[in-house]
Amino acid sequence: MFSSRLDWNIGANPQSTLLDRKRREGAAIFDLTESNPTRAGFDYPLELMVSLADPAAMRYDPSPRGFAPAREAVSHYYAERGREVTPVQILLTASTSEAYSYLFKLLADPGDEILTPRPSYPLFEFLAALESVRVRQYPLRYDGVWHIDFAALESAVTARTRAIVVVNPNNPTGSFLKRDEWDRLAALGLPILADEVFSDYAFDTAAAAPEHVLIFSMSGLSKIAGLPQMKLGWIAANGPGQEAALERLELIADTYLSVSTPVQIALPRLLISSGTVRAQIGERTRANLDGLRAAARGSALEVLNVEGGWYAVVRVPSTRTEEEWSLHLLAERDVLVQPGFFFDFETEAFLVLSLLTPPATFDEGLRRILASL
Repeated sequence: MFSSRLDWNIGANPQSTLLDRKRREGAAIFDLTESNPTRAGFDYPLELMVSLADPAAMRYDPSPRGFAPAREAVSHYYAERGREVTPVQILLTASTSEAYSYLFKLLADPGDEILTPRPSYPLFEFLAALESVRVRQYPLRYDGVWHIDFAALESAVTARTRAIVVVNPNNPTGSFLKRDEWDRLAALGLPILADEVFSDYAFDTAAAAPEHVLIFSMSGLSKIAGLPQMKLGWIAANGPGQEAALERLELIADTYLSVSTPVQIALPRLLISSGTVRAQIGERTRANLDGLRAAARGSALEVLNVEGGWYAVVRVPSTRTEEEWSLHLLAERDVLVQPGFFFDFETEAFLVLSLLTPPATFDEGLRRILASL
């Protein structure tokens, strides 16, 4: 009766089942998975809301690529970061997820393949399946720093490979691509889909992307302004073939016209005002990471190297599986963490902690984890 594209297992997993039971019983959960900045205790300036009250939002005048002032604001956002991206190179979307769907439509026919990193956020398979596109994963390896396994990546390339996804910095490993990795990716000659939603939250310097290959950079208000509810993202195209790509993306966008008028009109002021929220998030994530590293020193908890983003990966003893660790911490310590297999880690035993977590919750949750080791 229904499309095979929706043939997913949507049942509750053991952790979510246990979490629901604990909450029904009234347990106070120390949630170290919080990824929603609007629930993480940040102070949002009033002008963020006032910017949505512009009377011009009452007039509907659709523009497939997005309103010119909004795209100019995105161009200015890049200029402040030392990158030249003209408004002509920018197309607005309702989210980064929608940006992926547009790019899969642009680049792939049904049955074609997209390369995606592993470990990474568990979203690509769902987005690709909805476009009848197949995902082939390439692994990231850890030897004190994260890096791409290029032998595995190159062996994953087939005649049906249409693009390579990079998440920079990666979620959840927090790793940026290095200069030589960008060069080796460019040498493959495939379009690169660069997810940069966490790029403003860097603990180390990031290498610049090359300009001699077609790259589609994606970002949006969800992370850079801490405003996931505003539903505005974008694609910035750069490199050979960008004009033809943008013409076709405009046709796709014209079919949906999904970005709301009020948020487009507000975008210039939202980007200006969001600096205070971004600063708070940066201070929080850095402080939590410093505290995590200090607390783990001399313990059985290993904090893997992280270069940016909102997450930290920790290695725990393999005396339990990741699922057993996460269930034990929730059942016995009221601490919620994400096991590594949620992100397709290949080996045991890793846990993923959100550095966005309010400090008091993070510190107590960490204390309880350490007490369990």
